[in-house]
Amino acid sequence: MRLSAILLSATAALALAACSSENDDATAAGEEPTAEALPIIQPPEGQKWSDVVSKTEAGGYVMGNPDAPIKLVEFGSLTCGACGNFSAQAFEPLRDEYVASGRVSFEMRNFVRDPIDLTMAMLTQCGTQASFFPLTEQIFANQGQVLQAAQQLDPAIGQLPPEQRFTAIAQGLELTQFFAQRGISQNQANACLADTDKAQALADQTQAAGEDFNITGTPSFLINNQLVNFNTWPEIETRIQNMGARDQ
Repeated sequence: MRLSAILLSATAALALAACSSENDDATAAGEEPTAEALPIIQPPEGQKWSDVVSKTEAGGYVMGNPDAPIKLVEFGSLTCGACGNFSAQAFEPLRDEYVASGRVSFEMRNFVRDPIDLTMAMLTQCGTQASFFPLTEQIFANQGQVLQAAQQLDPAIGQLPPEQRFTAIAQGLELTQFFAQRGISQNQANACLADTDKAQALADQTQAAGEDFNITGTPSFLINNQLVNFNTWPEIETRIQNMGARDQ
């Protein structure tokens, strides 16, 4: 996907668009047979599995045991309300129960839908690898305020060149201040937002997700590299428990 495909989108309208979808060729929640409970896998000495974060070849960020027998991948958009709802329900139990056990790893791959989404994705990836998940969760927690502010953005921002546009969006939505309060300085944020190669990489990552896994909406999930056709936390939790992510 060329960056222009995202830049030409109507910023405010796309930010509020519906974002979930179903995939006809994916597996349903009840199709997985129940497996035996998997043993707990201890993290490296002095660490928690939630502290183990790295960037993947696909451009996502993965938390947890890199050799976890159950690998959960989310394709998520930071302007997607359903993704925000999933985060609110799922992130803490995923991190504190399933990732902590070493049985499950959790990878987030940004699936950017619009200029605001792209701006925020660039900022969440502007710090260290360890800061990615806390920054992402903070954005989801404040998503409603961001989308409300998006309705007041100056349409002239859309005419700026890419190396200026994302900075202008961030300033218009007070995202620069938001991230400064969370460890990303204004100079650091501005440098990240001017990086058009990074913006292009995120656009290409989104296109690859559509081509490789038939991702058409968010949130969408892979479990052990297989696309599933459900996207709520109760369904995800049921599946990973059936695969052995439980004590008995």
